[in-house]
Amino acid sequence: MTSLQPKKIIAICQMTAKSDKEVNIGTCSELIKTAKVQNAEMVFLPEACDFIGEKRSQIIENADPLNGETVCSFCQMAKENKVWLSLGGILEKVDNEKVRNSHIVINNEGNIVSVYHKIHMFDVDIPEKNTRIMESDYVLPGERIVAPVETPVGKVGLAICYDMRFPELSLTLAKTGADILTFPSAFTFATGAAHWETLLRARAIESQCYVVAAAQTGTHNSKRSSWGHAMVVDPWGTVVAQCSEGTSVAIAEIDLSYIQKVRSTMPVWQHRRNDLYAEMSLLKTAEKSDEIDDKAAYRFGSTVVQGSTVFYKTNKTLAFTNKRCVVPGHVLVVPIRYVETLKDLENDEKEDLFLVLKKVHEVIRNVYNTSCITTGIQTGAAAGQTIKHLHVHLMPSRSKAVSDNGAMLDASCDRPERSIAEMSQEASMLRPFF
Repeated sequence: MTSLQPKKIIAICQMTAKSDKEVNIGTCSELIKTAKVQNAEMVFLPEACDFIGEKRSQIIENADPLNGETVCSFCQMAKENKVWLSLGGILEKVDNEKVRNSHIVINNEGNIVSVYHKIHMFDVDIPEKNTRIMESDYVLPGERIVAPVETPVGKVGLAICYDMRFPELSLTLAKTGADILTFPSAFTFATGAAHWETLLRARAIESQCYVVAAAQTGTHNSKRSSWGHAMVVDPWGTVVAQCSEGTSVAIAEIDLSYIQKVRSTMPVWQHRRNDLYAEMSLLKTAEKSDEIDDKAAYRFGSTVVQGSTVFYKTNKTLAFTNKRCVVPGHVLVVPIRYVETLKDLENDEKEDLFLVLKKVHEVIRNVYNTSCITTGIQTGAAAGQTIKHLHVHLMPSRSKAVSDNGAMLDASCDRPERSIAEMSQEASMLRPFF
């Protein structure tokens, strides 16, 4: 039976961002107002809707944290216009060397409900097309796929631009419930002319989802031009809306019942041979859990870790400050479940532990201004292990000449103990970096 669920109205936007952030945000505001007048419930803005510059230094300089002025201005727009927003990709500040390309969803009350960090870096050099962009030079790649977001127009799977070339991501999002896949983009003119529509229609056909692709268009500066042609493709692969040239808005209807009709008449999800190839699944490893409870206590071998000393926590892993430091910034990372050695961990616990180590490594490196980190795991008393609970030491080094931190972990070394208050103070300092 066909659902009588009403169709939903969305808007895709197209613009030509430049190196003036204030002007770009002003353009976004006008596009949102235009979409609202046409009864759009959700407005999709393109990648780099806040800024496109010529130099890396400009990109770093114009990045803001999620609670900064840029995102706050978009939150206000969403609230004032009573629409949901997809900010297709803004510059999120990480440090003085890198940013994140962040896709942010804001609800009609002005609250951030989801953030996705672009996972595939556009590092491409095509001399014959005069196209060379090395995104990884200034962007830190994301580390996870974000679950589809529940919105008034359906469940939206988040991606950004170059991500569309990787069907595994689209299939994973579709399998985990997405009705709409969104690829906000700043597609280069050369690659867009060749592949843009073909890729978007392919992603829609194989996933049997709507595909929404807001886009940058035209000449941004002397080094960069974008293809444009922002469009919406339905689950059968038909282009149902497309922007005209220049800055513009296109309106499309999302019919959730049509998704079900396509999937029932062409039941590819029932025909998949997951016995012969990998099944797409959403990994939820290293995802930050709820706010850390300072009053909680966690088992650490025969002792206890106080919640106030924990600075990062997932459902499987803890990172906390150390009682007996070899050097300032010496911290510990442990699996929450009690195990004694690496071989005792389940595969998902191993993956989570490693991804947390990556996060902690980067933060400690930046906070303690060092390019050298010693990482060590001890197994057995002969290796200096005093607590029979698998744990990893991370220690910043001021000099590359320091090479004996591992030996200093031995229990026989005389290291003064810190108070819980001192450990908690350091944890409080580190928490905002995660």
